Amino acid sequence: MTDERDFSDVLRSAALRVTRPRIAVLSAVGQHPHADTEVIIRAARQELPDISRQTVYDALNALTATGLVRRIQPAGSLARYESRVGDNHHHIVCRSCGVIADVDCAVGDTPCLTASDDLGFEVDEAEVIYWGLCPECSTTDAPAH
Repeated sequence: MTDERDFSDVLRSAALRVTRPRIAVLSAVGQHPHADTEVIIRAARQELPDISRQTVYDALNALTATGLVRRIQPAGSLARYESRVGDNHHHIVCRSCGVIADVDCAVGDTPCLTASDDLGFEVDEAEVIYWGLCPECSTTDAPAH
């Protein structure tokens, strides 16, 4: 587990002011990968009981803007946040229960960054989401959506 001093260094490295709310939110995101805002608010309140919803939203926006946190939003889902950044990983989502897991790029290099026609864009990131049923849901009679 990362301690408060490590979080302070991470925030400083992104030229962000070190505040207790930012540390609490960064810690919450690290402890709860792919969590939505409500889960992050509850987790941050474990460290700072008086932290407001708006402060959590502001911290998430600052952490996302500086690249310390990644925001993902699979179709039909609330925004989710994760601290795994700086690599080319993707996500797999269960159509039934909504669980989200990380999936490394299928082939070592970043083949998904080579678009068939980039239309003149300088592509620096691709977002791939795989959909299916997780092992638990695939063994139940729950119908896929």
